[in-house]
Amino acid sequence: MPHTIPACPQCGLENTYPDGENYVCPDCAHEWPQAGAAADDAASDGAGQGAVKDANGNLLQDGDAVILVKDLKVKGSSSVLKKGTKIKSIRLVDGADGHNVDCKTDLGSMLLKSEFLKKA
Repeated sequence: MPHTIPACPQCGLENTYPDGENYVCPDCAHEWPQAGAAADDAASDGAGQGAVKDANGNLLQDGDAVILVKDLKVKGSSSVLKKGTKIKSIRLVDGADGHNVDCKTDLGSMLLKSEFLKKA
């Protein structure tokens, strides 16, 4: 049976359930009305990949500049991307494991998760 309950609009996870007139996400505790979910699904289908939001909930677009909100260890390296580092000219992609921002940093080109970025 296909999963007919929509994914959480805040965190994107599909572990949601109906509760009365609302949907509830147990992972991030976000609640939203079931009546508005059908309209949100139709709007995000028209956008292709849906909306990508930063750590503060602002919508990100291709070409935006962002700032890291947390120190990030670079996998496979002993290097660290420091909190407060400004990254210019991002590109939104549909990467693996939620990595939805493609950018160039001092350490090279890499994919980052939008939840660790804020719009500059």
